[in-house]
Amino acid sequence: MKLNSIGLSEKDSKTVSEDLNELLANFQRYYQNLRGIHWNVKGKRFFELHPKFEELYDDANEKVDMIAERILTLGGVPLHTFEDYIKTSKVPVGKNVSNDEDSIRLIVDSLKELLVIERRILDATDKSGDEGTNAMMSDFITEQEKTVWMMKAWLAEEI
Repeated sequence: MKLNSIGLSEKDSKTVSEDLNELLANFQRYYQNLRGIHWNVKGKRFFELHPKFEELYDDANEKVDMIAERILTLGGVPLHTFEDYIKTSKVPVGKNVSNDEDSIRLIVDSLKELLVIERRILDATDKSGDEGTNAMMSDFITEQEKTVWMMKAWLAEEI
């Protein structure tokens, strides 16, 4: 087995980089959705939600950078065009969403898609010994599960 410069299997690192690129594309769409709902939210909960959506898109932007840098660390090349993001992502598109509940549901639906990808990466990196990516996915999952719980509580819905 040929190892890369950080001591991981080149083959496994290539596969993980591809999976991380899928996650990156989905995070970029999630980020754009958050920007859109931040700008467009209306109603009596505006003052509550506008800063929350900004907090979430700032966090998503930071995670996008972390994912891209991990891809580079593994020897891959991060996707970086809107064309690639559109082709690769499964996160729902939130166009002209301004209603508070629709905004929160879009976040929950988006996080659900991200969590599926992250769990797949977590499993693969556990098997390949890629602790760096594994720890990052574990941290993302823990944080996003809590966000889903809080958003569902806001909606007064069960998990």
